[in-house]
Amino acid sequence: MTTRGVLYVHSAPRALCPHVEWAVAGVLGTRVGLDWIRQPAAPGTWRSEFSWQGEAGTASKLASALRGWHLLRFEVTAEPCATAEGERYSCTPDLGIYHAVTGIHGDILIPEDRLRAALTRSQRGETDLEAEIAKLLGKPWDDELEPFRYAGEGAPVRWLHQVV
Repeated sequence: MTTRGVLYVHSAPRALCPHVEWAVAGVLGTRVGLDWIRQPAAPGTWRSEFSWQGEAGTASKLASALRGWHLLRFEVTAEPCATAEGERYSCTPDLGIYHAVTGIHGDILIPEDRLRAALTRSQRGETDLEAEIAKLLGKPWDDELEPFRYAGEGAPVRWLHQVV
């Protein structure tokens, strides 16, 4: 079963851009040439967007292929299909990778065991429940990536909105 999604490379040093293309091509099994534009939020870096189509699980393969480069900020999304929920991966140099399962309307679906664990840590006084839930929803990643989500130099903009 196939699905489709989008790879958002929010910032990459110029020297890393060809490596990103090679990694994406390796996952998709076809030659890939991304259209790179300057990223005004981090001078000296570049950004790109790429729509893809592939088997369910392609988003996780793309995220895995890109996650090892410390200077790269990216997101990968996959739409739900008949055999799999949707997915969202976000990655920043400071926070590492975040993964969320998404439903048919784009909502983040949090497994009950993760909610129970967050509640237990909060009840023990180890953490704050609000902070735990924010992490489960990917808020720290959204906060860090938001300035990078804006396109620069007249490029088309695809907004990723937070649901409040």
